Amino acid sequence: MTAARNLRQKLIGEILRSGGVASQDEVSAKLSELGHEVTQATISRDLGRLGAVKIKRGGVLNYALPDQISGNDWAGARLAEILGEWVRSIEASGSIIVLKTPPGSAHLVGLAIDQTELADVAGTISGDDTVFVAVRDGVVAEALATRLRALSTPNSGKDS
Repeated sequence: MTAARNLRQKLIGEILRSGGVASQDEVSAKLSELGHEVTQATISRDLGRLGAVKIKRGGVLNYALPDQISGNDWAGARLAEILGEWVRSIEASGSIIVLKTPPGSAHLVGLAIDQTELADVAGTISGDDTVFVAVRDGVVAEALATRLRALSTPNSGKDS
């Protein structure tokens, strides 16, 4: 099963890199043309695991992969959104921070933290529903956990 998933995700990555894909239906149609019939739920999970997001370029909204998007500003704004939507709890423990997510979502959260390039973070390890964030020497993990919790709290003026 893993080999089939890896192949499917590789194909989805190639489809997104070719550009002009605005919906999961379009991804499904292109996969179907390649002989891969999958459900919308599977495509949704795969897009999440790949870290694909919709971005606007030239007035057109399309899916893009993280490596297709440059700029730390995008990453910082996206981190707050991802933490607010996907993180269930944040707990400091020694020199690491443990973030709990719904099953299958940890990779998305870990990738967002890595892309933001926070100075206090040495790196992340993502499982299925848990992300370990290693803090740099001299950083108080609880202080960073508090900042991450603040980022994950939706702003009162934010659209739902």
